[in-house]
Amino acid sequence: MKVLVTGAGGFIGSTLLAMLRQRGEVGGVRIAQLAALDRQFPGTLDDVLTIQGDLQDAAVRADIADFGADLCFHLAALPGGAAEADPALSRRVNLDATLDLFDLLSRPRAGQARAPVVVYASTIAVYGSPLPDPVTPHSPTRPALAYGAHKLACEILLADATRRGLLDGRSLRLPGIVARPRGPSGLASAFMSELLHALAAGEHFSCPVGAQATAWWMSARCCAENLIHGAVMDPSRDPDGAQARVWQLPVLRLAMQELVAALAELLEVDARALVSYAPQEAIEAVFGRYPVLDDGVARRLGFRDDGSVQQLIRNALALS
Repeated sequence: MKVLVTGAGGFIGSTLLAMLRQRGEVGGVRIAQLAALDRQFPGTLDDVLTIQGDLQDAAVRADIADFGADLCFHLAALPGGAAEADPALSRRVNLDATLDLFDLLSRPRAGQARAPVVVYASTIAVYGSPLPDPVTPHSPTRPALAYGAHKLACEILLADATRRGLLDGRSLRLPGIVARPRGPSGLASAFMSELLHALAAGEHFSCPVGAQATAWWMSARCCAENLIHGAVMDPSRDPDGAQARVWQLPVLRLAMQELVAALAELLEVDARALVSYAPQEAIEAVFGRYPVLDDGVARRLGFRDDGSVQQLIRNALALS
């Protein structure tokens, strides 16, 4: 099996790539060749075919076509805050380049036994803000940002390519993933990761949402596990979602004070001294009022959350 990971130099992509390299297989099928695509990589990848550049580049598209992936994890994207600041760039990266990738992957190849599997990293931003309460597999999608609108369009067109037998698409709507590396990320939700990093370093953190604000949480390790499971699970086990080919992943729904208390216990720090709350209505309205999620279908299909707030923290901060 030939496997391609786009956005492989990013936070989730690098986690997924490391997991694939370590395992050497997906669903019991050996990875014969692993390719990683991104604009740049943090280090050398001796056992991986690296494709460096933008998806819009003709040379990059030619390399993708030559590689002939049997399975593609598509994570490359312009993140939400940056996409909203430049909708035209978001269209080129998150919509046009993604559709070009789908077209490249769907081209017939000699000896091809089945349509390539595409696991597409979508987003809960397709639901808009405020989120429906509760969020169910049948909740309406009303994206309020360019990022969500472009992701939703790609979900629909990937499902259509699947209907036509060109691809075997599986769109997964990712929640906030932690703990992203410190530094500018273009994500309005970056404070969720910064909280973990700050307390791990014993630093003060001013939280832009209140103590009782609720959010959905998942570690990068758990996210990568779910992406891999998305490639091998049987979509026909979900009669309602099999046609749309889109699933919301299970999450831990936690209030900020629950997470802070668990961090204080695990890291043995004084949370009261380190964490203050200075709610900003614009941020809390989007990232602090997450409703209950009906994730029963996704769980029956084999998708999972981190298991507990303690395990979420261990996974996110790579604690033993």
